[in-house]
Amino acid sequence: MYYQFGIDEVSTKIAILRDEFATMYDYNPIEHVRSRLKSPDSLLSKALRQGVDLTVPAIRASIRDIAGIRITCSFVSDVYWIAQMLSAQPDLTVLTTKDYIANPKPNGYRSLHLIVQVPVFLSRHTEHIPVELQIRTIAMDFWASMEHKLRYKYSADMPAHLRAEIDDAARVAADLDARMSRLRDEVRPNPTDDLTDGAPGAPGDAGTAGHLGTYLV
Repeated sequence: MYYQFGIDEVSTKIAILRDEFATMYDYNPIEHVRSRLKSPDSLLSKALRQGVDLTVPAIRASIRDIAGIRITCSFVSDVYWIAQMLSAQPDLTVLTTKDYIANPKPNGYRSLHLIVQVPVFLSRHTEHIPVELQIRTIAMDFWASMEHKLRYKYSADMPAHLRAEIDDAARVAADLDARMSRLRDEVRPNPTDDLTDGAPGAPGDAGTAGHLGTYLV
C-alpha cells in the first residue's frame, strides 16, 4: 500500500509538469508515463538473489525498486532535463543515479535510472518511500522492450547471431536518437530555452499578460 502511495505522489509531480508544458509552452518533453509495483514473486526472487533476509524490514531496507515509474521522452536532452526538474523539487530526495545513457550496459541497454525518496503523509505518521525512475527516449524504450521479449524467449540460450543483431540494433537506436536530436535542433534550436524564468510568458515576465488566465484557473 505504501509503495503505491509513493507512486501516486511522484506520478502527480510528473502530471503537473506535463500539464504545465502543454498549457504554458509550445513544447512537451514527456511522451508517455507508466508505473508498476513489483509482484510478490518478483520481489521474493530478487530478495533471494541478493541474499536479503525474508523479513519486511530487511526487504524494505535493501530493495528500493519495489515501486517504479518509467518516463518516455522525445529526445536525449529531455531525459536529463526531466531528471533535473524532478530532482530540484524540495520534497523529493535523489538517493542514487545510474546513467546508462552515458555508460550503456554490456547488452546495449540505455536509460537514466534514479532512486528517489518521497514523503507520503498519512493520518498518523509520514512514510518516506523510495521510487525508481527510469527515464528514456522512445528509441531506447522500443529497443529495451524488444530485447526483453527476445531474452525472455531464449533465456540463457540465445543464439550468437541473434545476440549480435540485438547489439547492432542498440547501436542503431543510439544513432537514431542522435540524428533526431540534430534534426530537432535545425527546426527549433534549444527548445528548453523557452522554459527558463526569462522566457516570454514565464511568471514575472513582461509577456505574461496573455497567460494571466492560465494562472488564475
